[in-house]
Amino acid sequence: MTDRAEKRRLVLDLLQRTGHERLVLTGVGALAWYLDGARPGVVLSAERGVVAVVAGPDGDTVLTPSNEVERLVAEELPDDVDVRVTDWWQPLLGPDLAPGAPGVLHEDDPAGAEGLRAARASLLPGEQDRYRRLGRDTAEAMTATALLLRPDTPEREAAAMLARELVARGADPTVVLVNGEPRRAFRHPLPTAGPLGERVMMVVCARRHGLIANATRWVRFTPPSSEQQDADRRIRAVETAFLAATRPGATLGEVLAAGIAAYAEHGFAADEWTRHHQGGPTGYAGRDPVATPGSPLPVVTGQAFAWNPSGPGVKSEDTVLLGGDGLEVLTADGIWPTSPDALGLPRPDVLVR
Repeated sequence: MTDRAEKRRLVLDLLQRTGHERLVLTGVGALAWYLDGARPGVVLSAERGVVAVVAGPDGDTVLTPSNEVERLVAEELPDDVDVRVTDWWQPLLGPDLAPGAPGVLHEDDPAGAEGLRAARASLLPGEQDRYRRLGRDTAEAMTATALLLRPDTPEREAAAMLARELVARGADPTVVLVNGEPRRAFRHPLPTAGPLGERVMMVVCARRHGLIANATRWVRFTPPSSEQQDADRRIRAVETAFLAATRPGATLGEVLAAGIAAYAEHGFAADEWTRHHQGGPTGYAGRDPVATPGSPLPVVTGQAFAWNPSGPGVKSEDTVLLGGDGLEVLTADGIWPTSPDALGLPRPDVLVR
């Protein structure tokens, strides 16, 4: 069964379980998932697409404005959908498809949101192949950027280099963070005009075919102190606790609890985890969703994760895929220096230039 056919089956099952006749999709992530990697938006930061999909037992209809239809049909939409065109100045959804209309389930409705999250959690074969290619390209972009950096490179220039490398590989940089040594304390460092100094962190979320690869890399221009090496080793150990607990049948709350406990075990403040989110499942959203204490959501085979434990001046993050044989690191290029963790997974070292 193709990915598209399986996704239709999942949607029809959702409609049957909830007692609805049609499902309306409007979000960028949901549209990209259901349309098998199509780009349904124009503005990178937009949460809603320029199209909508109405899915039901009789087939799928893509509602598109007149100013977008030619490009979408030629370059984005699957062949097995019907297309309905509206004037660009008119709303895509009429009263019969508005929220609350009889027989209509919207993706923002509680049942629709939870049903779709569960449906897309386990990535299908075509999605996994696309994710592997995106992960490698994202890692290559970070490596290529790192090799061009200098201590006097401004943070914004470093961010521009990284964005360029991603766009050249066909990926949209939805998040690009850079901090040099003077700003190492910030967990979400939007780049500034300041220079990198002796140590730099790069963080990226790169989107292609709707899937998002997440990764963090560190570069140094001077040899690290023994204290810094120890801190890097300890945060990697915390990340290993998250990864070791990411097993089918566990809940997100249980995985998060294992990671939280590891902070104190490895010499960090016991409440260090409260200073930044710790990551969670990923795929068609940067985190789908962010893991929170006590979350009952299950970990399933075929699901992607990006855990990102952090402490003062340290952080570790990659996108991994949970397969039948365990975890696979997707954001790796075979070039960046790595060393195995306790699970045998290649984890990125600090690159000393």
